[in-house]
Amino acid sequence: MNRMRLGGWVVAAGMLAGVARAQTTPSNPGPKQDMKAAGQDTKQAAANTGHATSTVAHKTATGTKTAADKTAAGTKTVAKKTDTGTKTAANKTESGTKTVAHKTATGTKAAAKDTAHGTEKVGDKIAGKPAPPQ
Repeated sequence: MNRMRLGGWVVAAGMLAGVARAQTTPSNPGPKQDMKAAGQDTKQAAANTGHATSTVAHKTATGTKTAADKTAAGTKTVAKKTDTGTKTAANKTESGTKTVAHKTATGTKAAAKDTAHGTEKVGDKIAGKPAPPQ
């Protein structure tokens, strides 16, 4: 859409230049010369439009390549950070699991000892043995 707008401006500028040129001509050499000048102006306007279109296309291509390069670089950065974050999370999970397993084992041993000691006390009470002094 911008190319069409720019082309329109170039054509309009060429036409205005032709009108200005026609008005500043000191004498009117005739319709044949006017047709020749109009053809020359149209030719110039078409050339200018071609140059403008080429410039716009080049700038669009350059901008697209820059955007693609930046997107690729951003994607690589995100992938690298995700990889690092995943490794860190895995290491922390492993460490936390080991800690929890160790604490669970310790707690289980203590609970088993307490249960065994409590069972002994109940057994002694049932058998009628006196409780040991504390």
